[in-house]
Amino acid sequence: MEIKKVGVLGCGLMGSGIAQVAAGAGFETVVREVSDELIQKGFVGIEKSLSKFAEKGSITAEQQKAIRDRLSGTTSFEDLADCDIVIEAIIENLDEKRKTYAELDRICKPEAIFASNTSSISITAMMTATSAERQQRFIGLHFFNPVPLMKLVEVVRTILTDDAVYEQGIEFGKRLGKVPVRAGDRSGFIVNRLLVPYMLDAIRALEEGVGSIVDIDTSMKLGLGYPMGPFTLGDFVGLDTTYYIAEIMFDEFREKRFAPPPLLKRMVLAGLYGRKSGRGFYDYKDPKNPTPMNLV
Repeated sequence: MEIKKVGVLGCGLMGSGIAQVAAGAGFETVVREVSDELIQKGFVGIEKSLSKFAEKGSITAEQQKAIRDRLSGTTSFEDLADCDIVIEAIIENLDEKRKTYAELDRICKPEAIFASNTSSISITAMMTATSAERQQRFIGLHFFNPVPLMKLVEVVRTILTDDAVYEQGIEFGKRLGKVPVRAGDRSGFIVNRLLVPYMLDAIRALEEGVGSIVDIDTSMKLGLGYPMGPFTLGDFVGLDTTYYIAEIMFDEFREKRFAPPPLLKRMVLAGLYGRKSGRGFYDYKDPKNPTPMNLV
């Protein structure tokens, strides 16, 4: 089956980015959200992103309009019935994802591929909410933020994923202009499996007085050539998100390196999520000149 029509569940930061990339690659793309307001909010973000590409000369005004014309929004699952692939990018909650997939399984055509953009939840755990036939057509497609700019996509297979379906997922990633990497269904896949312990260990180093927030960030940037230090990165990703992913990974592996440090837990409880809340490891009152928080 050739993929011609793409469905996207969720029009938030990730969902809207995936929809933009799919429409930009020439696919008719329909995005489902729970309300018209959320659809419009997501589409405003897509329009801003496309305008930036147009201003830089990456796309023409005609291409910008063509991408918009390939996009549509809906609040109905039924409008995804004829999609060839449906990519889910809703809240990182297993129960909600399972309920959504069970509903979709009854509506979508049997040959449609289901894919999740989850960064940490087991693909197998979601897959089992669908029929035995659909389980063979279930993969992970983990994109990275911001989706229109980041080139990587992790293509995840379960022990039941059909070989041909998996290869089609790889080719679909390439058609989106991404570089696909093959990953097994292990919590965190490749990137977060390596990244999250690094970020958690940086927090432990801070707790133990190895260095300050600024000195640890500076050391990793200048010593290893990283574009940003672990605390700046954590604030960008969202410390609540990092905490949530760490909890999932610790639950699967039961290894200390995946366990959220006490400081991270206290920060999340206090609402210090990073950039999106205005404070995390840094205070962002002046976003261009963030100042380190006094946390230990």
